[in-house]
Amino acid sequence: MKTKTLTITMCTALIAAISSCGGGEADSMTEGGDYSELYTEDMVYMEEVAESDDGYYETDSQLIVMEEMHTEEYAYLPENDFMSPGANPLSTFSIDVDNASYTNSRRMIEDGYLPEVDAVRSEEFINYFDYAYKLPSKEEVFSVNTEIGDCPWNDDAKLLHVGLKGYTIPTADLPPSNLVFLLDISGSMNDANKLPLLKNSFKTLVDQLTEEDRVSIVTYAGDDRVVLESTSCENKAEIKAAIDNLEAGGSTNGEGGINRAYDIAVANLLEDGNNRVILATDGDFNIGQSSDGALTRMIEEKREEGVFLTILGYGMGNYKDSKMESLADHGNGNYFYIDDMRESNRVLVTNLAGTLHVIAKDVKIQVEFNPELVKEYRLIGYENRIMADQDFADDKKDAGELGAGHTVTAIYEIIEGKADKSDLKYQKSDSKKSDEMVTVSLRYKKPKGSKSKLVQVPVIDKGLSWNENSRAFKFSAAVAGFSMILRESKYINDFTFDDVIDLAKPNVTIDELDKVEFLRLVENAKILGAQS
Repeated sequence: MKTKTLTITMCTALIAAISSCGGGEADSMTEGGDYSELYTEDMVYMEEVAESDDGYYETDSQLIVMEEMHTEEYAYLPENDFMSPGANPLSTFSIDVDNASYTNSRRMIEDGYLPEVDAVRSEEFINYFDYAYKLPSKEEVFSVNTEIGDCPWNDDAKLLHVGLKGYTIPTADLPPSNLVFLLDISGSMNDANKLPLLKNSFKTLVDQLTEEDRVSIVTYAGDDRVVLESTSCENKAEIKAAIDNLEAGGSTNGEGGINRAYDIAVANLLEDGNNRVILATDGDFNIGQSSDGALTRMIEEKREEGVFLTILGYGMGNYKDSKMESLADHGNGNYFYIDDMRESNRVLVTNLAGTLHVIAKDVKIQVEFNPELVKEYRLIGYENRIMADQDFADDKKDAGELGAGHTVTAIYEIIEGKADKSDLKYQKSDSKKSDEMVTVSLRYKKPKGSKSKLVQVPVIDKGLSWNENSRAFKFSAAVAGFSMILRESKYINDFTFDDVIDLAKPNVTIDELDKVEFLRLVENAKILGAQS
């Protein structure tokens, strides 16, 4: 029996029962034969096959499954550890309204595997959900909501829940928008869950815009092109036709596209309007400046031109999450992952005002812990949003943006008791006696402002029992616990997927579809976890 090596480059097919799929003579399968029918663009496979006496090629197994090439990229984020207020009384971070990590992880679980640890950012799981916080007035800009209760995965700890709710701008009061759609049409976007989904998403967005809004379209592949100059949304048919005509192909010059899109946004700048570039991509930039550092520095320069950024991520396999999150974080932006039209409608229809219209920028949170009442604390998530304490009052330091109606939630795990005194010689050792466990301070600027405003809220532990805690508190704790399990947190102890379900289920009503879906997602993760 003769043998040969059959190499299939970038093949997505599932080849079943190869021993029965022959049909040709032996000389039709010689070296240099035509294997073009086996070639596609997503997998790599190499198999040693043998030619039988009757001219067929056989393998040891009847079923060959080719594994998809995995080139997705996620940034390494070490988990926040416990800190002592004796040495570190302040915890300072930028807000984060992104929720791409949750929807991207949902996609993985629905596709039959648990997300890798670095794909899970706890704050984006928590911030995916609405917690029915108190609605603020226009003058307040946002409400601050705090609550303390027991920690479900640590009997020796409590949780501090801090939630912000942005002012919701009535539709009639929304300012006109100058939007630039920056659309990736490179070859890597030629999948059903990429460019076709992108087209439907943006046509739906166009349907939500008013006659006062304007849209430009820039595409990039091997080069960047202006597909549509700034056009009034009185001409929605023209805008949607330009979107429909897009086709994928070529390499990915993201740098050129970004430069062109910002130039057009600035050229059509609305002084009293909403100026924003909406970048839709899988993040796979491969020509021009493509490193995370180079692109981040470029986007930091662009944000000074008065243009905000929204990034919509699409696809799988070669998805570059770390690159897109970095661009959004440094470009006065927000970042969402679109896995289907339902999520597209959530971001671009239901929450459109929050996605596109900023009510506060450079929003920072600083929590001061009373060392007489708090022995240790740790922030769950926000690992890549931590700021130096001195940056809190520095108005030159960039931070996150809060969109109209958006909510932001942060959860601290707290060990009660008296903190160990610092061994620093000149640090004050005596705290003023107070029943305040923490003080939550916030700084923010108006969208076009340069000087921040300060808001401070002292928090007292009211000693609430678990039954007295709010539904929002309990559900957010369940979401935090779920993310910690997926992150393989060293602090989750023996808390399980079943515990997440038991904690969340009583705090979900049948009309809260996002939360009902969460329960199903945890059930699926439990099954996958049992199989691994």
